[in-house]
This record gives sequence, C-alpha cells and structure tokens, in this order.
Amino acid sequence: MTSGEAALLGALAPFAFHALLLFARVGAAAMLLPGLGEAEVPATIRLAVALALTLLLLPVVSPSLPPVPGQPAELLRLILLETLVGLWLGGLARLLVLALAVAGQAVALMLGLASVLVQDPGLGQGGTALSRLSGLAAAVLVLSSGLYALPVAALAGSYAVFPAGDPLPPGLAAESLAAAGTESLALALRLAAPFVLAAVLFNLALGLLARLAPQVQVYFVAVPAQILGGLALLGLVAAPLLALFAAALAEGFARLPGHP
Repeated sequence: MTSGEAALLGALAPFAFHALLLFARVGAAAMLLPGLGEAEVPATIRLAVALALTLLLLPVVSPSLPPVPGQPAELLRLILLETLVGLWLGGLARLLVLALAVAGQAVALMLGLASVLVQDPGLGQGGTALSRLSGLAAAVLVLSSGLYALPVAALAGSYAVFPAGDPLPPGLAAESLAAAGTESLALALRLAAPFVLAAVLFNLALGLLARLAPQVQVYFVAVPAQILGGLALLGLVAAPLLALFAAALAEGFARLPGHP
C-alpha cells in the first residue's frame, strides 16, 4: 500500500465513523417519525429516507461529532446511545400522531362499530375499522401538509441539545415521554368529545323511550339509528376535527427537543 492510499484510508475512517454515528440516530428516528416511518411505507423506502437524511446532515453535524474511538467497546457504546436518542425523539413525535387513531377507536365504540375489527399495527394486532381509517388519515395529513418537516428539523437540531456521545438523562426521557402520552390522550379525548356527548344524549333518549313505551323493542330501533346518526355526525365534523388535529400537531412538534 502506497503512502497516498494509506493517507486516503486514514481520511475516510473518520468520515465513515461519523456517517455511521449519524445514521444510528437518524435511522432509528426515521423508523418512527410520523408520515415517513409509517408501517405502510416499505422498509426500503424508509431506509432510503434515513440514508438521504444522513447524507444531508453529515456536512453540518460532522464537526460536532466525537473522533473515532480506539476501543470497540466505546464504538458500540456510542452507537447504542445514538440509537436510543433517535428512538426517543421519534417516539415523542409518534405519540402525538397516535391521538387521531385513539380518537377513532373511541368514536367507533360510541357508534357501535367496535366489533368491526381490522389489523392495526399502530394500536396493536386488532383495531376498529374507524381507528385504522383515522390512522391512515393522520399519515396522509402529515405528508400532505408538510408537518413531517417539523420532526425532521427537531432531529437535525437535537445535536445541539444532546451532543453525540452524551448519555440521555433517563429522568428527562421518561418525563418527556409521559408528557407526550398525556398530551396525546388529551387531544384524543378532545377529538372524540362530540361523539361522547352525542352518545350520552342518545342513550338518555333511549332510556326515556323505554320508560314511556315499554312495548317498543328499543334495541332494534337504537342500533341502526346509532350507526346512521353517528356516521352523519362524523361527516359533519370530520373537516373541523382534522383542522384541530393539524393545529395541535404543529404546536406539539414545535415543542420537540431540538426544534429551532
């Protein structure tokens, strides 16, 4: 090996290490980021997105990355730390987007459609058809409105908040995940509130009907009316609910660690 080749290999080693370290955080986050990391997106496309983000961020972030460690154990530690930070950042954004699917699950229960189950990788092995539709609507909304760029910007800025190689504080990580879960559940309840109110009023009316006319088969009257009325209400409030969801997502993404 000539001296020029040795010098070239010596120059490529830090570059390859920085690319690997950056890919550990970016790739882990890309598997969970809203829109980009959906289960419906093929793994090859998600991998291509992670590689593209790595190449874009490498010239900017590389000066702040640590040098090549001399021990394999230190190399493994750095990669594991960066992977954990990426999963944490992606999980914070993912929890916010799950609010629409959770709201769809609650709405399906209010409409009497909880028995119509489909495979839902977001909520588990089985979910209602309405929650699955809501999850897909959330992904389409994030991609079509450009909201996916906010978590990506937070991911790029996270190197200023959590430098590569520094351990993620467990207390901060747990507290932020709990806060994101609370915010997501509160948003889901706000989205499902019209249907909860309508279901309460509808069941009160059925109770009065059963008292006033005991001979009427309330169940056979209630089920079709509940489903048709709920679907009509869904058609009326779908657009305002999606607008509320988009505004809440933009506000939540703006609070992600590292967002400019």
